[in-house]
Amino acid sequence: MRILFWLPLALITAVASLASPSQTLAGCSDPPITGVDWQRCSHDGLDYSGVNISEARLRSASFFRANFSEANLSKVEAYQVKFVSANLSGTDLSEAKLVNADFTKANLSGADLSGANLRDARFYRANLQNADLSGATLDNTDFSFAELSGATWTNGEYVCREGSVGRCN
Repeated sequence: MRILFWLPLALITAVASLASPSQTLAGCSDPPITGVDWQRCSHDGLDYSGVNISEARLRSASFFRANFSEANLSKVEAYQVKFVSANLSGTDLSEAKLVNADFTKANLSGADLSGANLRDARFYRANLQNADLSGATLDNTDFSFAELSGATWTNGEYVCREGSVGRCN
């Protein structure tokens, strides 16, 4: 008798959890679409040039040597993401949350980082030529040996002079 009472309740609970959109789970094999959840996923060496994954969740994900050239990553939540040696040239990273992100040796030439939160991010030996950093948060950001020539600085008015390496001159 007890089993008959709990069986309908278990069935109703199972169906309700399937119908709820908030119950969607992260999937590292999900396609690159707006809002994708790739938290703690490894996508090293993959080609995502031109994709639109704006508003995606990329926390603690790894994209070593990945290609995101001309892609839309605006408004992504990407704390502690690894873009080491990745190609992000011409990529839209505007208003992205990239706190503690690692862009070591990444190519961000012509990238739009306007309004991005880059607190504690690392750009060691990265190429940021002609990138837009207007309105970006740069608290404790590491630009050691980064190429900044032609980059638009945080005030949106100053452009780094030719030969700016490690800091905007």
